[in-house]
Amino acid sequence: MNDIISEKRLNKIKKVVSDRQKDFVVVLENIYDPHNAAAIIRTCDGLGIQRVYFIFEEVDSYNPKKIGKLSSSSANKWLDFEIFKSTKRCLNKLKREGYEIYATILDEGAEDLYGVDFLKSNKIAILVGSESMGISQKAIDLADRKIYIPMKGMVQSFNVSVTAAIFLYEISRQRLNKTNKYCLPPKERKKLINDFIKR
Repeated sequence: MNDIISEKRLNKIKKVVSDRQKDFVVVLENIYDPHNAAAIIRTCDGLGIQRVYFIFEEVDSYNPKKIGKLSSSSANKWLDFEIFKSTKRCLNKLKREGYEIYATILDEGAEDLYGVDFLKSNKIAILVGSESMGISQKAIDLADRKIYIPMKGMVQSFNVSVTAAIFLYEISRQRLNKTNKYCLPPKERKKLINDFIKR
């Protein structure tokens, strides 16, 4: 292993992998601007989120591995992606795997982000919708819980990449205070280290 990678690089990989969160998936539904997707990917990497699912049911698809080197800062190289053509197929897969799905919506009838205890959900999928329409009605119907960011100004919402960052930061802040519980188990950590070495 040390013959093909420097000790400094290996230590960096091990540190990054040790900070990766388990059982946390970000789902991007019909994000049509690759630059917004790339910015969200960069946030995911920075917060230790490894898996991002893309749903392209209403918009043209693109390869998340090849988007926005500047806006993602090459974070897309280090994350794992799955592509879906159907919202229903994606969310039903997550449900079968035991994930609780949180839909981000513009609705004050939803739960206030800052009042939600995310530690009650061992496996979390956070669903972010398109720039113009938000998440689809189909996604809302399939979600387990609906959450929103309370706005203090005149505008109704943030840009989608900023919205995603706020949600992901709050969930990560709560989870990472419980250091070991939400870290990858040893076998998964070893597998990801070996995978990162090859990337």
